[in-house]
Order: sequence, then C-alpha cells, then structure tokens
Amino acid sequence: MKKILVLAFLLLGYIGAFAQQTQGVEMADAMRSSGKIYVVIVTIVLIFLGLAIYLFSIDRRLKKIEKEK
Repeated sequence: MKKILVLAFLLLGYIGAFAQQTQGVEMADAMRSSGKIYVVIVTIVLIFLGLAIYLFSIDRRLKKIEKEK
C-alpha cells in the first residue's frame, strides 16, 4: 500500500512539472473560457477512480483466493 501511495505522489509531482507551460493551447483556452474544461477534468478523474477501485477490488479477491488455497 505504501508503494502505491508513493507512486501516486511521484506521478502527481511529475504531472505538475508539465502543467507550467508558458505557451497556451487554443483548445484548452476555449474550453476554459466556456467552463467545459471542468467537465472534462471531472470525467477523467471519475474514470481513473473507477479503474483504481476496480483494480483494488480484484486485488483483494485474488488475495482472498490465494489464502484459501
């Protein structure tokens, strides 16, 4: 569990380094001005959370099956 948390923090730090670009992206600027960028961000976060929960549940089931054998 500790390894997963450390990996998550490292990935967040890595993403933050690229978030400080000086050149603007036209599509992102247009989506930001209309407020649609937040819908995109929420959708991506929900997808990743769903995948993480699914993978952790599979891991728990596999550990349970391994202990039974």
